[in-house]
Amino acid sequence: MKITSDIPTPQGILEAALYVDDLDVAEQFYGEVLALEKIQRVTDRHVFYRVGATVLLIFNADETEKPPLNPDLPVPPHGARGPGHVCLSMPRDQIAVMRKHLLDWNVPLDAEFDWPNGAHSLYVRDPAGNSVEFTEPHLWN
Repeated sequence: MKITSDIPTPQGILEAALYVDDLDVAEQFYGEVLALEKIQRVTDRHVFYRVGATVLLIFNADETEKPPLNPDLPVPPHGARGPGHVCLSMPRDQIAVMRKHLLDWNVPLDAEFDWPNGAHSLYVRDPAGNSVEFTEPHLWN
């Protein structure tokens, strides 16, 4: 395989997806508990949330494995099984506020620690078992 510098490099991730089995419960967690801005919900198929300049897609795995019904939007079937992961960035002081907020909602903490570069991370699980991380933006710097 020949690697060349002529290949364009993506400039970022526009969206990330997690898969759940109960959209109502997921909508309560992401919409009410995390207070994310809901963009769209389509019946029992998906609910989408704005997260800064990106979008978090929450799909019912059973529904996204079905072929598309709309010929104008031929999104191929996709999906995943088992827990996924998403990492949301925020400053350390806001992570502390989120920590208290999550505990007030009786959301158990999965882990909390500082990385070798000093970035702080807090992990919880959504109701479907997906790992949701809150960390400082400099984690990957």
